[in-house]
Amino acid sequence: MTTVSHGQGRLLSEVSSDQARAFFATKSRAREDKLTTVADAVCRLVHDGDYLAIGGFGADRIPTAVVHEIVRQRRQNLRFAGHTATHDFQLLCAGNLLGTGKLLAAVDVAYIVGLEARGLSPHARRVTESGEVEFTEWSNYTLAVRFKAAAMGIPFLPVRSLLGTDTFKYSAAKAITCPFTGETLAAIPALYPDVAAIHVHEADRFGNCRIRGTSVADFDLARAAKRLIITCERLLPEEEIRRDPTRTVIPFFCVDAVCEVPFGSYPGNMPYEYFSDEEHLKAWMEAESDLERYKAWLAKYVHGVQDFNEYLQLCGGLARLQQLRQQEFLLDWGT
Repeated sequence: MTTVSHGQGRLLSEVSSDQARAFFATKSRAREDKLTTVADAVCRLVHDGDYLAIGGFGADRIPTAVVHEIVRQRRQNLRFAGHTATHDFQLLCAGNLLGTGKLLAAVDVAYIVGLEARGLSPHARRVTESGEVEFTEWSNYTLAVRFKAAAMGIPFLPVRSLLGTDTFKYSAAKAITCPFTGETLAAIPALYPDVAAIHVHEADRFGNCRIRGTSVADFDLARAAKRLIITCERLLPEEEIRRDPTRTVIPFFCVDAVCEVPFGSYPGNMPYEYFSDEEHLKAWMEAESDLERYKAWLAKYVHGVQDFNEYLQLCGGLARLQQLRQQEFLLDWGT
């Protein structure tokens, strides 16, 4: 197989499938109780210098509580998969340029900074333009392909995507000649995150998880990550999970920690559960416009609370969350 050309971006993670397989061979497959707190899960499983990946899609089904805790515990020099990142990337950027060190050191970029129709995060833009974070470019699709390759246990997958684009130029992909047809294809390297966090609708204490609606790349991400933190809206008995095993999207042997976090995607959307808090997201954006004001905002909403439940109380508590649940119900079923 001949390499025709290659992007000038740096690979931010190890792609060796043999090394990954050697690690996974040491991972316990035992049926163990993994129920814990978010603070404990982050303390044990997220280390300085790790490569981090976040599940969900845009502002939908994001593990907000885990990201808050990573910022609160002041993790440093993380590498990050900016796959469909919106509020999660906005939060991670809070650990940069605020006198607390450098939380983000390098990012594989597909979609970051933008919060979709809500606009661009002023502080995320501040961080990305600072020059202190390294970036390698990909598309949303090719980052998903990277997780797919890792889940399959192979070092790369060939695709037609990226070829002839500036995204290829700034990626770490390679253009290769197909050994069967002689066609030029892009070789997309596997991505094995050190740790990933995924928010799901339901899980049991062992880590069997259900997701309603689109799972995006989370099926593969769960199988690609070396360590996996699950947060769930509801904890179910194992007997309930076993009644319909076909609904289990993520099996227990992929999971290292399970945390029950009702409204855990707030202020993002949780499909079929609650709508995003657009007022609060707008307030985040407004606070970010001035750095000193943003520091005060973070001191109140992230560093000034002990856990995610206290954050929810600051944001209006059960009354506000019920409003968002009713809003999601009306959008699903009409008036």
